[in-house]
Amino acid sequence: MPEIIALIVGVFALVVLAVAGLYLWPTSRRGLSIAPAQPLDFDTATGVAEAVVAAETADPEVRPESRSRLLSHGSRTGRVVLLLHGYTLAPDQYDALAEEFFDRGYNVWIPRAPQHGTVDRRAHHRVRTAELTTYAAQALAVAAGLGDEVGVVGISGGAVLATWLAQARNDVVRRLLLLSPFFGPDPRQAPGFAVKPLIVLYGHRILPDRVTSRGYSLSAVTQYLSIARSLPKPSRRTGLRSAAVAISPLDGVVDLAAAVDVPRRIADANAIPLRVHTLPEALGVGHNILNLTALGAEGSALRRRYVALYEGDPAPTSRLATTASADE
Repeated sequence: MPEIIALIVGVFALVVLAVAGLYLWPTSRRGLSIAPAQPLDFDTATGVAEAVVAAETADPEVRPESRSRLLSHGSRTGRVVLLLHGYTLAPDQYDALAEEFFDRGYNVWIPRAPQHGTVDRRAHHRVRTAELTTYAAQALAVAAGLGDEVGVVGISGGAVLATWLAQARNDVVRRLLLLSPFFGPDPRQAPGFAVKPLIVLYGHRILPDRVTSRGYSLSAVTQYLSIARSLPKPSRRTGLRSAAVAISPLDGVVDLAAAVDVPRRIADANAIPLRVHTLPEALGVGHNILNLTALGAEGSALRRRYVALYEGDPAPTSRLATTASADE
């Protein structure tokens, strides 16, 4: 009997230590800061972007519709926007919104994320934190060479990278728009207490990967969550001039509270209002709030609203808008 009791106590102790280890294991990644890059002139930045597109065009592994996109007016413009697409998707996610920005005089750069947009539809399962942050930093360097005032728009996982850039490159990013930002999973999918163990176990590949019903790899999405957890606390004061977030109440992927709280802290640190736009439920739009084709004219109006949010427009421009500032 004493041996059995000792065995039970020993097993219990191991379980306690294992659980404690999961919660004590750091989830933020060190070395995610960016050293200021040598500024690129317009011709060099354009050459880099065109070389990326040419390489993808020549690569049979990259789907044609998923290649990086450069929308250029042929010279350096007063405003440039970097668009970062979501996890599992590709630059074509931004086709319509990119045209909205371009028509308003912006140069637009939409780079393809690593392991995305390939003929291997499971390649994104292998994406790593370092790949994502390197990709984002290089994309920002190109964008900064295309125009004077630089801003970033990101959706879902791309919004995490956009936020990281806004905090890491306080000398460059002046405007920030986050669409359905994935700072944490919907609590109905993974309660808050489970997020850190998920990051440790799947983000570090301790457990074999699992793929959700949406086709999301837990090993991959936890790479984005690691970056989200690496955001400076408290948020840094930077040169940010406007910040906005758009969310849908029908989004079953992201933690909607965190989607607003994280950019609100950044806006507060910069003494600027945070514009928060909540899509009406009647539109029937879920997590991908750029998927608006079926809405026709309403979808076009909403895309214009996104641009207005990015630009810091203080007032709604259509009946679709349900907007509040951070101090309301």
